[in-house]
Amino acid sequence: MHTRRDDVDPPGRAALRQVTRRLIPFLFVLYVANYLDRVNVSFAALQMNRDLGLSASAYGLGAGMFFLGYCLFQVPSNLLLVRVGARRWIAGLMVAWGAIASTTMAIRSAGEFYALRFALGVVEAGFFPGVILYLTHWFPAAERARAAARFMTAIPISGVLGGPVSGALLALDGRGGLAGWQWLFLLEGLPSVLLGLAVFRYLPDRPAEARWLPPEERAWLVTRLAAEQAAAARPATVALGRALASPLVWRLGALYFLIVAGLYGQGLWLPQLIKGRAALSDLGVGFLAAVPALAAAAAMVVVAAHSDRTGERPLHVAGALAAGAAGFALAAPAAGAPVLATLALSLAAAGFTSALGPFWSLPPMFLRGTAAAAGIALINALGNAAGFVSPYLVGLVKDATGSFAGALLAFALFMAAGAALAAGVRREPLLAPSRS
Repeated sequence: MHTRRDDVDPPGRAALRQVTRRLIPFLFVLYVANYLDRVNVSFAALQMNRDLGLSASAYGLGAGMFFLGYCLFQVPSNLLLVRVGARRWIAGLMVAWGAIASTTMAIRSAGEFYALRFALGVVEAGFFPGVILYLTHWFPAAERARAAARFMTAIPISGVLGGPVSGALLALDGRGGLAGWQWLFLLEGLPSVLLGLAVFRYLPDRPAEARWLPPEERAWLVTRLAAEQAAAARPATVALGRALASPLVWRLGALYFLIVAGLYGQGLWLPQLIKGRAALSDLGVGFLAAVPALAAAAAMVVVAAHSDRTGERPLHVAGALAAGAAGFALAAPAAGAPVLATLALSLAAAGFTSALGPFWSLPPMFLRGTAAAAGIALINALGNAAGFVSPYLVGLVKDATGSFAGALLAFALFMAAGAALAAGVRREPLLAPSRS
């Protein structure tokens, strides 16, 4: 059941405005903290690699170890969220990962770096797929690309905020007997702990619990979502086992793998890609690193809004990834030239980031209930395996060739392959119903 957003009646429009104002900014802030704790290692590396004696490939492996834990615990974490409830589960995860992120300041060896990155991935595993599932409890299908995109603009905005802030924290090098990268981990992990405690009081699990919605609007939202759930009894619904075995779920996982390859291949190396051998300060790198994030944030909102207006998803993903491929191809010869590299990487970031909103509107079109929890988590797990592969690939290429150009060309090919795969999804039939 997919109703165009223009067809929503006045109580519905009011309810959706209330839900958007109440939930999306808060979830956005949570994701900024989540994503910043995940990728701030890219700025820490400007000092940490030297202090700990880490090679490019060792750093790439450590950065990617996060995703090994992240992928292994996606499905069980999201199934636990269904049992425990979003509010309690997300709150507990945030307190735990904030503590681990801050503890990273104490590492003294590559082995400790790998272990804490793996542990951070285990704990963060349930947050993103849990929120994507949570949004399906609050927004009708016609609204989900926009809701998901507004939530996920936290990815580029964390870059806008995190670049200058991380650069400034690195400038604390030597204060209080701590290196700049240690201050960075310590002070950027603490907000997640505090936000996790706030989740307990602020985040309701379902619309029926939302006392801040007027009764008429609450009733409209509960009825509308129940009607969509009932419509899912038609061919769009599959059982848990069939969802996990579905070729379409795995195809979407492969497509997300290619998107994430660019997202984290660039994200976890961006400060070093920009700086190259140029004589830039860490703070200067931080400000330049905010430019791709700004471009990505703007593109993300525009593409998601157009996708919601038209109701079309796969071709929006394909077009965005084609732009990402062009950006990476242009960045390869610009590697080492900070301004040119920043401009090319801005196009790449606008591409792969703006694919996210329309992409995450695809799985709920054919998955509901427990099948949605498991299917979304599986897609996210398959995709985020690229978070392990791509940073390590960049490090290996850099150590072998002394340049980032080869890795950037590889990412251009990944984006082009993703565009082709996304264009093919529109010809896929929806999953057949379970006969069991």
